[in-house]
Amino acid sequence: MATTHSLQSMSIITLGLNHKTAPVEIRERLAFSPENLADAVKSLASLKSIKEAAILSTCNRTELYCTTKDTGDIDADALTQQAISQVTEWLTQFHGLNDGEVSQHLYAHNHTDSIRHALQVACGLDSLILGEPQILGQMKQAYAHANEQGTMGSLLGKLFQHAFSVAKQVRTDTEIGSSPVSVAFAAVSLSKQIFADLDKQTALMIGAGETIELAARHLHGSNIKRMIIANRSVDKGQVLADQFGAEAIALPQIPDFLHQADIVISSTASPLPILGKGAVENALKKRKHKPMFMCDIAVPRDVEAEVAELDDVFLYTVDDLHEIIQENIESREEAAEQAREIIENQVDDFLNWERALDSVEVIRDIRENAEGIASEILAKAQKQLSQGKTPEEAMAFLARALTNKLLHQPSAILRQTGEESRHDLLDFARNLFLETNPKATKKRK
Repeated sequence: MATTHSLQSMSIITLGLNHKTAPVEIRERLAFSPENLADAVKSLASLKSIKEAAILSTCNRTELYCTTKDTGDIDADALTQQAISQVTEWLTQFHGLNDGEVSQHLYAHNHTDSIRHALQVACGLDSLILGEPQILGQMKQAYAHANEQGTMGSLLGKLFQHAFSVAKQVRTDTEIGSSPVSVAFAAVSLSKQIFADLDKQTALMIGAGETIELAARHLHGSNIKRMIIANRSVDKGQVLADQFGAEAIALPQIPDFLHQADIVISSTASPLPILGKGAVENALKKRKHKPMFMCDIAVPRDVEAEVAELDDVFLYTVDDLHEIIQENIESREEAAEQAREIIENQVDDFLNWERALDSVEVIRDIRENAEGIASEILAKAQKQLSQGKTPEEAMAFLARALTNKLLHQPSAILRQTGEESRHDLLDFARNLFLETNPKATKKRK
């Protein structure tokens, strides 16, 4: 009888770094741009030890979710270590770095820890801002992208879908998302500390993605006087600008408008800085050195680090938002504890689903074997009828032959088990074959 491949022979591994393990200088060097993500995930899935792969790359984390490929020549633990080593080497080489620059910032999780980590990430428990909802959408994008590239298989796909379901449960059953907390919210809160009255200020928003939209929403709710949306695609920028009564411009127009901006919040996927020191210096001269607040929440950074050296510029990156964020974290800790309890239960549910896979495959194999035997014996009984045997004789043959054929191998194994005094297996066999038969149970007693 042919054997089937079990998903349990694969292991889920996660390799990554985040805002807790690496500074922005390292994170931006290991980030994947939208342009290279397709080639990256296909290249990752092509590694010898890897079967399935997905890449989650955000401003605060880069994570590689993979399942190992069962090669059959080494044990599971060795295979996992081999896979983690290969993925680590691949990550550093893909970005043109060496192991010494990266390894100290990386974390690796294997199977159960990978499952738990994925659920925590989806629920926002591993985010810079506890419980922030944006990461769930980013995980869904990573899932969809891996699907498009054909690198999302059965086990990894089940994990991501499970993570999405758990995140929804946590949002429904806890208060984790009750406060308007996000990187965008923190950026706007910080701008309020620089400028008391936003209704007198002009904000320049660079980008038109989810983070910028959220920041624009918070600014609009704080009665910002004027908003300008700068984006590579002016049409996309105009769609966002229309929501808030803002203006839309192209990225090359920024130098013409920068001096008008009291607040600059930038979050693009550009691999190179959008704003250099020279452009900001020129803007400050036109502003007669009136203070300018800049919050660069992009990874890689949109604003050159040297801009921070300029007088009259308050430049913050995502790593500078910790203090504001900490105040909001405290209000979410109780909800986070409830979320962690839900996650632990859901980790067990996922592992139970995995364990059930082997039994499903065994049941299928047993049924296929029994159906093959039944077809063979039925054909012989029908042949007896065609040769003149009475229906009673043919039915008696069918019952006897079917019983003998089905029980031949189990009986032989049980006799050997008895000779070896394996009473545990004998008791198990009784439960399998006799427990549902009252007469047999009564006789045994």
